[in-house]
Amino acid sequence: MVPHVENVHDEKTARELEAELHTEILPGTEVMTDVGSHHFVKGAHHTVLVPQPSADPHDPLNWSTPWKIACITSAAVVTFTQGFGPLALAPMFPALMEAFECDLAGAVQFTGVCILVLGFSNFIWVPISTSFGRRPVYLASQLINFGTSIWRAKATSYNSFMGACVVNGIGAGPAETIMPAVIADIFFLHDRGKWNTLYWVVYMGSLMVGPIVSGSMAEAVGWRSFWWLNTALLGTSFLMVVGLFPETRFNREDVDMAGASLSAEVSETEKEEPTTIENTSTSASKPDSADRIQQVATASSALPNTEDLTLEETAARDPYLGRGTPGRWQWAVFQPNAHPFKSILMDLWIPWKLFAFPIVEFASFVVSWSCSCFLTINLTQSQAFAAPPYNWKPMAIGFQNFAILVGALIGLFTAGPLSDYISARSTRRNHGIREPEMRLPAMIPYVVIMFLGNIIVAVGYAQHWPWEAIVLLGYTFAGIQVAALPAISSTYAVDSYKPVAGSLFVSITVNKNVWGYGFSKFITPWAEEKGFVAPIMTNAALTLVFCSFGVVFWWKGKTMRRWTKHSKVHQM
Repeated sequence: MVPHVENVHDEKTARELEAELHTEILPGTEVMTDVGSHHFVKGAHHTVLVPQPSADPHDPLNWSTPWKIACITSAAVVTFTQGFGPLALAPMFPALMEAFECDLAGAVQFTGVCILVLGFSNFIWVPISTSFGRRPVYLASQLINFGTSIWRAKATSYNSFMGACVVNGIGAGPAETIMPAVIADIFFLHDRGKWNTLYWVVYMGSLMVGPIVSGSMAEAVGWRSFWWLNTALLGTSFLMVVGLFPETRFNREDVDMAGASLSAEVSETEKEEPTTIENTSTSASKPDSADRIQQVATASSALPNTEDLTLEETAARDPYLGRGTPGRWQWAVFQPNAHPFKSILMDLWIPWKLFAFPIVEFASFVVSWSCSCFLTINLTQSQAFAAPPYNWKPMAIGFQNFAILVGALIGLFTAGPLSDYISARSTRRNHGIREPEMRLPAMIPYVVIMFLGNIIVAVGYAQHWPWEAIVLLGYTFAGIQVAALPAISSTYAVDSYKPVAGSLFVSITVNKNVWGYGFSKFITPWAEEKGFVAPIMTNAALTLVFCSFGVVFWWKGKTMRRWTKHSKVHQM
C-alpha cells in the first residue's frame, strides 16, 4: 500500500525518499524539499507545493487568485449565513418566552435541539459532497435554510417554532463541514493553517454577530424582523454560490501530474553536470542565455540547495499554476458518479470508524470543549445580565458579543500564522520533512487564554464584578481561544487524514454538538441551583484536560499515525 503523501504518488518513490532521508514516510508526513533526483513543483519563496497540482488548467489548485478568492468568499458567506440564525436566540429569549408562553429552559431548547440536529445532519451532507460535489450541497442546503427562516418569522406556536429549528438544523449542517473540505481542495498545505483559522472565525463569528443583531432588532422592531433579515442574507448567499462557486472537488488521479516527470531518476551525467530548463514564458524562438535557468542537480546523500529556484522554473513544471480557470463542467449543479450508493455508504461508515483514531478523538474533544466555552457565554449572558444588579435589556446584552467577535479576529490574525510559522520553522530544522504534530505547540498560549477567560467570566458573574472586566476581558479571551484551539487541532487532524477531511469534520461536529445539546439541557438549572462558578469552571477544567493531551500527541503522534497507516481511509 502506498503511503498517502500528497506529493508522492507511487510506492517506489516513497521507498527511495525514505532511504535518502533516513526517515519513515507515514500518512501526514510531507516532503517539503527536493531530494536527490526527485524534484517537485514549487510556488513563490521556494515552497514545495503539497499536494502537487496536476497539469490541468481546471485543477482548483491551479486556479488564479481571483477565482480562489471568489470561491472561498462564497463558501465563507454560506458558512456565515448558516451559522447566523441558530445561535442568535439568546438575547431574544425573554421575547420568545412571552410569545410562546414557555419558561427559560424551554426557550433554551430552541437552541439546543437545533445544535443537536445540525451535527447529525452531516451524515446526509458529507456523503452528498463526496459523491456529487460541494456545489450541490451548498445550493440545496441554502434553499432549505431560506424556507426555514420564513417559517420562523411566521411561526405562531411553540411547536411550530421548534419544528422550524429542527429543519433549520438539517439545513445548516454544511456550515460545520464543507468549507474545510473546500480549503483542502483549493489551497496548499503551507497555507492551510490560516485558511482553516479563517473558517473557524467566520463560523464562530456568525454565532457572535447573530446575537448582536437579534438583540437590537428584538428590542427595536420585534424578533420576527430578525428572521426576515436572515431570509434576505440566505437568498443573497444562494445567488453567490450560483455565480461565484464552481465545483472544487477534483480527482487528481485521473490526470497527469505536473511534477510526475520530475520524479524520474536522472542519469549519472545529469548528477554530475548542471542541467537547464527553458523559460516557457519566452517566445517560440530559441532563447538566449538570459532566458535559460540553470538547475544544479543534487547528490543523493544531501538535501538540495534551492536558493536559485525561480518562478520561471516553477512555470516550466506547471504552466497553469496560478493561471487556471474553472471548466464548464465545474458549473454543473452536480457531478456524475459511477458508483454513488457505494460512496454514500462508505461516507456513512467512515465518520464512525474515525472515532477509533486517537488523533481524530483528540481534535474532536478539543474542538467540542473549546466551542462549549463560547456556548457557555451564549447561554448564560441573558441569565446573568438581565438580572440585578445589571438589569440590561436585550439590545445591551446582544452588544456584549462584540467583545467575543474582537477576540475571534485577534485569534484569526495570530493563530493561523503562528501555527504555520511554527510548522515551517520545525520543518526547516527537520531537513525539509514536515510532520503534522509540528503545529501543536502553537496551542499553548491559547490554552492559557482559555482558562483565564473562564475564570474571569465565572467569578465575575458570581461576584457581580463590573461588566467591563467580564465583557472586555472574559468575553474577549473566549473569542480568542475559540478561533485558535479548534483551528489548530482540526488542521492537525486534516493534515494527518486529508483524504477524509469531510468525514473527519462529521466526527468532530457530532461530538461537539452532542455535548453542546447536553450542556444546553443542564447548564440553566445547574447555574440556578449552584451558581455560575460550578458549571463554567467544570467545563473549563475539561477543556484544559483535553488540550493537555496535545503534549502526548506532540511526543507520540507519529507513532499513533503508524497504527493507522494501512487503513483504507488513506486511499479514498
